[in-house]
Amino acid sequence: MTIDGISTPVMEAGPRRGREAVVFVHGNPGSSRDFDSLVAETGRFARAVAFDVPGFGHADDRPGGPYTTQGAARFIDDLAKRLGIRRVHLVVHDFGGPWGLQWGAEHGDRLASVVLIDTGVLIGYYGHPAALVWHTPLAGEVQVATTTRQTFTDFLQWNNPRPLPARFINRMYDDWDRGTRCAMLHYYRDVSNPDAMGRSQAAALRKRSRPALVVWGKQDPYVPESLAAKQKQAFPRAEIHVLPGDGHWPFVDEPRRVRDLVIPFLRRVTRAHP
Repeated sequence: MTIDGISTPVMEAGPRRGREAVVFVHGNPGSSRDFDSLVAETGRFARAVAFDVPGFGHADDRPGGPYTTQGAARFIDDLAKRLGIRRVHLVVHDFGGPWGLQWGAEHGDRLASVVLIDTGVLIGYYGHPAALVWHTPLAGEVQVATTTRQTFTDFLQWNNPRPLPARFINRMYDDWDRGTRCAMLHYYRDVSNPDAMGRSQAAALRKRSRPALVVWGKQDPYVPESLAAKQKQAFPRAEIHVLPGDGHWPFVDEPRRVRDLVIPFLRRVTRAHP
């Protein structure tokens, strides 16, 4: 599908014409493929859509940008409109949180519910060590340019409490080409103050008090589980589950456990809005 001149793969399951859908938004350095199994499961009872954010996966790069949170939110909106989706149940991970929640903050009447996986409103958060390097001009460029498959693998495995499957890491690295590395730096540098962004998003989102499910790996080395409880500042009714022994990718660490939390929640909220 082509949106505003940007071609992106769109993965769908379930009914294709419903005006209500579960929309999955991946993070960095992921793609829509992160959600293969969850999209398939969701498609058994609802319309499910996942796509690659510009600059990631197999989506086109944006020549000259904008690789911004606002730009990503606008892309989500344009894609939903193109697919005829009016009401959105968001499932977001990592940077997909700021992107998706920015869309939700701006279109609260169309946001039906959210599932936050190791992400959300970033209140009190100022980044992890690698992100601080990516924020720094030249240092960030040097770091991403010199990252090899082996150093990429070592970094992710070293920081995750459970071994990540080689096929998962290799897929991410294969997608992490020059364009994606450039996009990543721009997306990070656009968010100079995650705390301020999170507070602004929370102020808009809590007015609606939408249903929310929060799933967080207790040993996430990038976005600490202390942020899980802070999601109630945006979603006062949020159900929060912190998973001991899981890291930043709980849907990879314990796919069955995550499925058993996410799928019943989505069944419930989609049934509430036929």
